[in-house]
Amino acid sequence: SSKIRNTEVQSADGVAVLEDCIGFSLTKTISKVEEKLKKGVLPDCQDDDIIPRAGNEMGAEAQIRLLKAKLRVTQEDLANLVFECRKKDDENQNLETRLKDTEEENTRLQRTISLQQSQTEKYKMLSQEANKKTEGLQQEVTALEKVLQ
Repeated sequence: SSKIRNTEVQSADGVAVLEDCIGFSLTKTISKVEEKLKKGVLPDCQDDDIIPRAGNEMGAEAQIRLLKAKLRVTQEDLANLVFECRKKDDENQNLETRLKDTEEENTRLQRTISLQQSQTEKYKMLSQEANKKTEGLQQEVTALEKVLQ
């Protein structure tokens, strides 16, 4: 994704051109195809669907226009995919940041819960001790009342 992120989309003669695509030059490729077509040399692969069968009856200029149109559509699709990929990368980055923040908040809350649980246990023990002391004092009061009577 970093390769796609660093790729810039430019426009040349109404055709979107992706720069920095692993040494691939669309301009050179188009030039080579145009030269072959001008010389009357058709590509070896007649089975592909780049030019429909009716395209064989087209002139070289018409074939070039057709190929350029298909290229333009493909490049627009690629540009849209690059845009969507960047958008997804940004969304992923945002979600990763939110996840990190949530994990930090979770850790902080776990520490708070642990501290509160230990304080609760401490206060329970103090309460039990106070209840025992109260019971002992209550028995003492009862004994003293019997003595006074």
